[in-house]
Amino acid sequence: EGAGRGGAAGPGPPLTPRGGRAGRWGRIGPDGAMAGSERSPLLTYRLCSSTSVEEPGPGAARGSRKLRTFLGVVVPTLLSMFSVVLFLRLGFVVGQAGLYEALGMFVVAYVIIGMTVLSVCAISTNGALDAGGAYYMISRALGPEFGGSIGIMFFLANVCGSALYILGLVEAIVDIFGVPLGHTTGSSLQVLPRSYWYELLYGTALLLVCLLVCLVGASIYAKATFLIFLIVMLVLATVFVSFFVVGPTVVPLLLPDGNGSLAVNGSFTGFRLATLRSNLAAAYSEDYTTGRMMSFSIVFAVMFNGCTGIMAGSNMSGDLKRPSYSIPRGTIAAVLFTYVIYNLLAFTLCCTCDRTLLQKDYGFLRDINVWPPFVIIGIYSSTLSASMSNLIGASRILYALAKDDIFGRALAPAKKTSRGGNPWVAVILSWVVVQLVLFSGKLNTIAAIVTIFFLLVYATIDLACLALKWASAPNFRPTFQYFTWHTCLLGILGCSVMMFLISPIYASASVAFMLLLLLSLHCLSPSSSWGYISQALIFHQVRKYLLMLDVRKEHVKFWRPQMLLMVKNPRSSVQLIGFINDLKKSGLYVLGHVELAELDSLPSDPLQTQADSWLLLVDRLNIKAFVNLTLADSVRHGVQQLLFISGLGGMRPNTIVLGFYDSAEPRDGLAPLPAFEGVEEMALRSFPPVRGAAAPRRLSPQEYVAVVADAVKMLRNVMLARAFEHYDKARAPAIDVWPLNLLRPDSARYADTCSLFLLQMACVLSMVRSWRRARLRLFLCVDTGARTRGQEDKLRQLLKELRIQAAIHTVPWDAVVALHWQKQQEQRARPAEAAMNFPGNATCISDEYLRAANRLILEQSPSPTIRFLYLPRPPADTSLYPSYLHQLELLTQGLGPTLLVHGVSAVTSTEL
Repeated sequence: EGAGRGGAAGPGPPLTPRGGRAGRWGRIGPDGAMAGSERSPLLTYRLCSSTSVEEPGPGAARGSRKLRTFLGVVVPTLLSMFSVVLFLRLGFVVGQAGLYEALGMFVVAYVIIGMTVLSVCAISTNGALDAGGAYYMISRALGPEFGGSIGIMFFLANVCGSALYILGLVEAIVDIFGVPLGHTTGSSLQVLPRSYWYELLYGTALLLVCLLVCLVGASIYAKATFLIFLIVMLVLATVFVSFFVVGPTVVPLLLPDGNGSLAVNGSFTGFRLATLRSNLAAAYSEDYTTGRMMSFSIVFAVMFNGCTGIMAGSNMSGDLKRPSYSIPRGTIAAVLFTYVIYNLLAFTLCCTCDRTLLQKDYGFLRDINVWPPFVIIGIYSSTLSASMSNLIGASRILYALAKDDIFGRALAPAKKTSRGGNPWVAVILSWVVVQLVLFSGKLNTIAAIVTIFFLLVYATIDLACLALKWASAPNFRPTFQYFTWHTCLLGILGCSVMMFLISPIYASASVAFMLLLLLSLHCLSPSSSWGYISQALIFHQVRKYLLMLDVRKEHVKFWRPQMLLMVKNPRSSVQLIGFINDLKKSGLYVLGHVELAELDSLPSDPLQTQADSWLLLVDRLNIKAFVNLTLADSVRHGVQQLLFISGLGGMRPNTIVLGFYDSAEPRDGLAPLPAFEGVEEMALRSFPPVRGAAAPRRLSPQEYVAVVADAVKMLRNVMLARAFEHYDKARAPAIDVWPLNLLRPDSARYADTCSLFLLQMACVLSMVRSWRRARLRLFLCVDTGARTRGQEDKLRQLLKELRIQAAIHTVPWDAVVALHWQKQQEQRARPAEAAMNFPGNATCISDEYLRAANRLILEQSPSPTIRFLYLPRPPADTSLYPSYLHQLELLTQGLGPTLLVHGVSAVTSTEL
């Protein structure tokens, strides 16, 4: 039912979809506003709303935020970055790559993580942070799809990182306390058996210690890491002191050789120029533990693990007292400190240790220390701390994913927390996954995987910051200003290049896995009220291109229909809405609605509460349309408003579609639709019931024709749609076109502007994918005695020039047109009788003629899917409007779905 059945949508409670996506419903409060919605006038601006289904009590939430910058960010970040690399792998990196390449690796790695740190600082200072670290930042910036997929990747990165550090710790313990390779017994300290299963047992026991600490909570974890931090700093100091204090030393090494072992010697020479020169260039060789030939990419992957701890402080965002203050300062301080330490230590190693010692002994630092147990303690402490940091980080990410309901019930148990706010279920689940990863057995086996996972997360953080920057949203104003879109782009490129340099196979598999998660979440995940960066970017680009769309450069060759469909009540207009969606042919489509009311007499704008209902209707009907609602004192004034203001720039409706004004009782086509099953209480109540047969109308026949006349005056093409409640798209499609003005039988022109527009619209419909099999039939009304062949040839030539494929049917209509001439002769005999005065056509159309024309149409085309008929211009004399509407009603009575079409602009072109 179009605007012709007049009036305004009836009252009903507002329908409020969460996040604006179909099928997701928010909780509507008594005042009509959605509880917790970002549209609430009392909303305090945050990075996002952090409400969830299950939240800890206020006391627990406050009590869990205790950590300050040093303990909450600096200490965990330093320990995570030092971890295995500082004491167990830095010598390996320098020994394989040489000083030049090692320093180059540090520069590349720190440029990459430096760009990411700048992005982290920018996002973290743009609003309040909650638990989840990088996941929280990405999900609130890029939306739940990106956030959920990267959240899983970051969870896996932390899980694999925790396993990596446990394996490194096991390796260090076995090197000292394990039975030598190829022997059944060793010294008094070397008592631990060596085998895959024994090392798995040792790793399980160490992981259990990490689990117990993490189960107690973030507070005890912070205290434990601070103690470990003091130990590591003390050990690091002794390492640097040892380079100056310890004299030249020969270190005996026992290397695996087949089923036995091979004894070689490594040398600590002290500071010597010859030693430095011998270590400047790269000398890649086989790794003595795996037998695998090393390369730049493999060594870089191992080294980069010493840089992947930059998110350790961000992972604790839910436990920090002031995360937006602590994360930037703590992370930057930790990164700068580790960079200086790595470079100093690499230089001193190259000056004091020969290549054999660096390459063939991961734990050589204890052999050259002033007191060897110092290094052992440092290795154990740093790796244990890094493992705990990754385990607790993984649990916080899992908890945040569960709290946001990204994966629905699958992660529901992970929401549970202790009284102190510690997500103990998420900790246990993370521990289980780490335990499974431990089965891989070797540190270097998963180093590349961990590195690629972290690089992927870092690239996405840079992408999130880049998107926020490019969107130019006024609310993106971080207090941290030391970043640009160039740094974000450089970080993305650096991370992407290094991923594929390290392992093209692992990188491709990781990206494919992330995209699979992204698509799955896009289809299955619930909507959110966090905001979508895609909307901001789309707005930015659309505004730019709309400004470039110059109406002065329009050409008929590129004309397309841009439709404004006036809808009184969607319940009775469902079929017409779907049909016009097909007819628009990639053009603009606007659903217009006029609400009859005076704003002066209302407390607020009633259209605001209706907008979401109409948008939901668009989503559920799966149409590509905009919605324009207006408030007016009459339907005519409301339509005028919409014709004036609908669209923007070069995208404005050029065609208006109205429902036909007749006496047919409207039908409710909305309730039976499968798309609206399960939402009856809210969705269907949003629109008023259809008008009853005896109900008064808000629109008179005079005003209805005046709306048509207004549209023609405003140079808009007009379509009147009748009987679309009988429209059935499932039938074999057939399109019948009658391009002759049947209200002017004395004119047999087929090539005027209106006829050509009618042909164009029928052709456009036949070009739509779902209508491509439709039979397009053109009916040529001729006199029996006339040269029908010539008229048909002319019409066929016209169709050929317009590239329209249609079957032409000639229709003799002598008997029909004779009724017209008979009535005209009678009127000439009675000149006092009033005649209709159409522009340029002083003639009289009788009801008998119109009924005969109606029967002719029915006989020639009994039941097509849709009919296109010529719509003449309304009469200039407004007193004749009712007679004009009466004639249209008689002409189209019982024809089924029919479009009366009047065109005012040239829309066809025969030029190339």
